[in-house]
Amino acid sequence: MMKPMHVLVTGGAGFIGSHLCEALLRRGERVTAVDNFDPFYDRRIKQRNLAAAQDFDGFRLVEGDIRDEALLAQPFGEPVDAVVHLAALAGVRNSLEQPLAFNEVNVGGTLTVLETARACGRPRFILASTSSVYGNSPHTPYREDASLWHCISPYGASKIACERYGYIYHAVHGMEVVALRFFTAYGERQRPDMAIHRFARAILDEKPVTIYGDGRTSRDYTYIGDIVRGVLAALDLADPGFDVINLGNSEATELGELVRLIERALGRSARIEYLPEQPGDPPHTCADIGHAREVLGFEPRTSLSEGIARFTAWLKAEDAARAG
Repeated sequence: MMKPMHVLVTGGAGFIGSHLCEALLRRGERVTAVDNFDPFYDRRIKQRNLAAAQDFDGFRLVEGDIRDEALLAQPFGEPVDAVVHLAALAGVRNSLEQPLAFNEVNVGGTLTVLETARACGRPRFILASTSSVYGNSPHTPYREDASLWHCISPYGASKIACERYGYIYHAVHGMEVVALRFFTAYGERQRPDMAIHRFARAILDEKPVTIYGDGRTSRDYTYIGDIVRGVLAALDLADPGFDVINLGNSEATELGELVRLIERALGRSARIEYLPEQPGDPPHTCADIGHAREVLGFEPRTSLSEGIARFTAWLKAEDAARAG
């Protein structure tokens, strides 16, 4: 029997992180999650995210900031086999308002995690990147070898910098680094500021659904279960060296159609309010997942309509639990 891996997950109490922690624990791995419970949204949401993980003996939570070198060294007090680095400030529009903070947390924090990992045995390093690195490139679906000069947000630029640092630590220090470019992850526990969650919440509360632009922009929405399977596959790769891999559903859906799918799942109609387009938002995203298929054996399993049905069922159950 193989010895369980010890996996360090930064941002482990967040949307993607908490699902990943559970998946790792269910397959018998040991997990240390690091999270600073950033007040960007209610701390209680993240605490609920971790409820299932905390039932496992192999789970440990370290609360603190990834920029704190002394705190970050704590999980490495025992050997770490792999790091999944998810912690970051997220959001294109937020990054336009706080570019310095995004650079400090995303780039500086990532560099701190990489340097700590290098000094503590050079474990495999899985880096969460984003489709925002492609910006407003007109060439869709996006391939990993596409030019990144079209990036138009500090958030996307910070992730490009993180990928570059990942390559340096591979080339100079011999670390195995895989950067996974996530395409609009959604599903149960999705952050409340993200479109699907925000739209569903507005419809349930009988408030306007605000759409920036004419509703014809499109996104490649990727269900959380598919994202997690992609991360696990990256952890299990044999000798990946350095690689950059898209994780997406490889299907673009217009915003207007997204609202209709949410309406159908909730059995309610939306009242839509159109607002001017926002700077920094690319008009379209769509992943070419040919490389993910080849390297990870990755294939998305959950359609957008099915994923939204699962999300809205979860959201209504959360409302019922709080009301009870």
